[in-house]
Amino acid sequence: MNDITVFPTIDDIMAAHQRIQPFIHRTPILTSEAINQIAGCEIYFKCENFQKVGAFKARGAANAVMKLTEEQKVNGVATHSSGNHAAALARAASVAGIKSYIVMPSNAPEIKKKAVAGYGGEIIECEPTLIARETTLKEVVARTGAVFIPPYDYLDVIEGQATCALEMWEEGIPFDTVMAPVGGGGLLSGTALTSKYISPKTNVIAGEPEGADDASRSFKAKELIPMVGPKTIADGLLTSLGKINFEIIMEYVDDILTVSEAEIIEAMRLVYERMKIIIEPSCAVPLAALLKNKERFKGQKVGIILSGGNVDLGKLPF
Repeated sequence: MNDITVFPTIDDIMAAHQRIQPFIHRTPILTSEAINQIAGCEIYFKCENFQKVGAFKARGAANAVMKLTEEQKVNGVATHSSGNHAAALARAASVAGIKSYIVMPSNAPEIKKKAVAGYGGEIIECEPTLIARETTLKEVVARTGAVFIPPYDYLDVIEGQATCALEMWEEGIPFDTVMAPVGGGGLLSGTALTSKYISPKTNVIAGEPEGADDASRSFKAKELIPMVGPKTIADGLLTSLGKINFEIIMEYVDDILTVSEAEIIEAMRLVYERMKIIIEPSCAVPLAALLKNKERFKGQKVGIILSGGNVDLGKLPF
């Protein structure tokens, strides 16, 4: 399938990791004996909930900004996002000393708007529809000359997200399976590239909510099926799978497992209770998928990326 797109190589991913060092934390890998006993396997949690801006998105945004030419940097960067990519891009731009213009839907959480403003991003509000977001973004780019940095369907962003799995593999753990959640597919496609380059026999498996299961349906149909009317507590996974991401997933991902809302909440609660760390609902989806399919992972060493910790504590589901 990659006759359409030239995917980042392992050398590209390693170069990206060097490039973004000043912008990111090297996040820890944590384990829980209690969760291992329940799951029947050894799980290694890569804690991107401790990352800058509270999510893995810091990686892709930093890489994309750092790869801009001096000429491109002059007019700054722009994107449309209601969540973590908005804050990640505003922060990366601020560190690079350039302007950022962030189109956000009027119903975006206040906490996300505050984060963007805190990093010096200029917020342009629009109606909460995809058409409004895209139209407003086009107007902003035309007015400012800023470079559009998409949240996931963009090679420089995928390359940056791939550095998370690179750090996992550098720990020397012989993973049988590596798992990540899937929404737009930036994290999953980057994780799959790194893992298959380093260890082709390792399984790469995604977790996805049943209420936003376009990646699973696309994967089975072998064609990109957009999501219409997604509904899930895992708000970071509401977006439809990107085109480039789909190409990479079809070539390098082994399976996509779906889980119910109750299973997501149960897995999220388990992490809060046993590990004493804050994760957002999207993070809990791969663990929920593993717990639902215990036999499949029995006795394995499984790496799970906890993608972020930006949760509204007033709206916890338990």
